[in-house]
Amino acid sequence: MDTDEFWTVIETARAATDKPFDKALTDVLAELPLERILDYDERFHTVRESVYRWDVWAASYLIGGWFSDDGFIDFRTGLISLGREWFEQVAAAPDSLAGHPLVVGSGSVDDLEEALLQEDANYAALGAYDRVTGVEHSYYDAQEAREASRPKREDVEPDMGEKWDFADDGEMRRRLPRLAALCLGKDPEKPQ
Repeated sequence: MDTDEFWTVIETARAATDKPFDKALTDVLAELPLERILDYDERFHTVRESVYRWDVWAASYLIGGWFSDDGFIDFRTGLISLGREWFEQVAAAPDSLAGHPLVVGSGSVDDLEEALLQEDANYAALGAYDRVTGVEHSYYDAQEAREASRPKREDVEPDMGEKWDFADDGEMRRRLPRLAALCLGKDPEKPQ
């Protein structure tokens, strides 16, 4: 599945406003042939891993506090759920997330976390595959068979960029000024 097809699936799920994103995504995927569901999931992981970076993690830290590895996975899936335009903006400049209506108009950290942490959407392909086959966990067998039929790839450590101390408000304000202004409040070092 190419990038455009992937984002068409995401936008179709986003258009279903009558249900949560993860459920809509599972429904959209369940309409695809089984091989296409697996193709989607491969592209999903590639897209999600493309923002496995310290600057994006810092943005998630400002918005919701520290996230574990699992929480950061859910945050990156939440970025996908915002759609292609916002995902690409955040991938290019994580501070741009400060302009998203969810962030600007958030009533509380809990509301924002609920919108941006999309844990269940990580499993949409699994749910769709199992629904189509009628066999629970058949997705895992299909995924393993697919991997076994391919040449073994070496694991490569991702380049996460420069790491810095997220608890250092001054550093966060320097690197992510718009998000820091929203999430940390006014800079006490700057004259008003």
